[in-house]
Amino acid sequence: MTSRHPFLVRAVPSLYSLVLAALILGPLLGPGYLLIRDAVSTPRSYVTDSALGLTDAAARAVPQDWLVAVLSSVVDGGVLVKAIMFAALWLAGWGAARMAAVALPGAGLGPQLVASTVMLWNPYVAERVLQGHWSLLTGYAALPWVVCAAVAIRRGRPGAWWALALCLAAAGLTPTGAILAFVVALAVLAVPGGRGGIAPRLLWTMLLFAAASAPWLTATALSGGGGTSDPAGVAAFAARAEPGLGTIGSLAGLGGIWNSTAVPESRTSLWALAGTAALLAVVVCGLPALWRRRRHPVIVALAVLAGLAVLLPALGATGWGLAVGEWAAQQVPGAGLLRDSQKWVALAAPLYALAAAAGVRSLSARVSLPATVPVAAIAAVVLALPDLVWGVGGALKPVQYPAAWQRAAAQLEASKEAGDVAVLPTGMFRKFPYSGDAPVLDPAPRMLPRDVLQTGQLVVGEASSVAGEGARATRVENLLLSGAGPQALVDENVRWVLVERTTPGPLGDSQRTLEQLEPVFADDELALYRVPGSIPPDAREGRGEALAAHLLWAALLVTGGLGVLQAHRRGRHGFDAGDEPRHVPSRG
Repeated sequence: MTSRHPFLVRAVPSLYSLVLAALILGPLLGPGYLLIRDAVSTPRSYVTDSALGLTDAAARAVPQDWLVAVLSSVVDGGVLVKAIMFAALWLAGWGAARMAAVALPGAGLGPQLVASTVMLWNPYVAERVLQGHWSLLTGYAALPWVVCAAVAIRRGRPGAWWALALCLAAAGLTPTGAILAFVVALAVLAVPGGRGGIAPRLLWTMLLFAAASAPWLTATALSGGGGTSDPAGVAAFAARAEPGLGTIGSLAGLGGIWNSTAVPESRTSLWALAGTAALLAVVVCGLPALWRRRRHPVIVALAVLAGLAVLLPALGATGWGLAVGEWAAQQVPGAGLLRDSQKWVALAAPLYALAAAAGVRSLSARVSLPATVPVAAIAAVVLALPDLVWGVGGALKPVQYPAAWQRAAAQLEASKEAGDVAVLPTGMFRKFPYSGDAPVLDPAPRMLPRDVLQTGQLVVGEASSVAGEGARATRVENLLLSGAGPQALVDENVRWVLVERTTPGPLGDSQRTLEQLEPVFADDELALYRVPGSIPPDAREGRGEALAAHLLWAALLVTGGLGVLQAHRRGRHGFDAGDEPRHVPSRG
């Protein structure tokens, strides 16, 4: 197949991954908006200080919020977010196939399709979809492409650095994605061998990472949001054992997310054990083939990375691991970024995809009907997680917002008065009649053209929570719950109070406060109030620097893409590293 039909070997994996992405995200292809747990898409969002990461809450959603705010001025925000999510899954599968072709010279169509399946059809993808981490999936999708670009750099291919720049920028849609891609790039480029020398390769990689991470690094520096965090978050967000597996078994099977409700139904029973066994069987079959290529530095780097990606989160969930994590949360600024330890198991996915492809190639050479081997491997991986299909068993459903939201946004957009928005009930999570059973993030911060105060407090389970960094938002919430007068809100630069009437949540004595405010509009869904009093124009510093950092990230994304296209037109680009020179087995 490799020699007779080269076009099919290149085109089919892309189409195959497109089909898998459609099977996973099928319900989102219809009209409506993504609103599930941490995922919120709206018809339009705005470039507020929150979107730039300049509030006192941690800058967890930059530059994604800025990008969506800019692009949703010309494209419906719901369509935009769904398109990014769909593209991420498609590129994840396609990238795994390309990685198999690059790292395993001679890998035909069957092994490449198996690599795509392992990269896409696994518990990590299912759980992050259900948790609403659509932007994290862009970082996950970048990982196999990072491997391809890094291998191309080692071999001195034209356009390789542009390819790596594009990967890091795309992964940098979220801070975690940027770190994931950076770690993979470092692992592949730091091992000896190849062209260019280790030190120059690492220096350029760090410079690209700094540019790709400029939005959240700048926002953290300007807002002071990179301080210590609530140590309760370490245990709350630690990796979780699934039925019959234990913590390390769950992680080895690419599962184990902290939220027990954000998992497919099949992972809540002993099928989790059977499914993990099936997935790992496909992966383990390729380990002997990879062992025979142990002198290949890229294989070694990915293997070490995969081992650490499983082992360290498992250790972090032990008693002493939790103690170390709690100490770090209290003493080390920015350590809160690490507390959702299961998300780092994504670093094992490239090795898993390669091992599966290597195993299929090796077994196919030993049987009389070689085509049956990849078919059997794909079937095993899919059956290991049967309810990933069609929105993870139908859990992923688009929603329609009531018209009241657009009315509230129009009222705020028409006003020229300074001041932010406070929301009732207090808290960041909601249960609307139209949002399903799981709590969802309040859409107000992304729906309204003003900064909406948020505490950053995260709800874990039914009764526990983890404190956030939003000190001003916490003060305002306490004022509302205690029934404070308008002047107290004006002193906190609050001009508007939005009451979301169809969701449960704490209201306290806020009715006393509302009686002293000026009603703007009200219906069955929402009520908007104006806080009387004088608020000076907002003079928040750092907007120019934050905007410049976002533009730097966007420039890296665009120039990286243009550089790859230019190299592609010349017939040699950084995602196609070519076959490994057979006469130098150790060369990457």
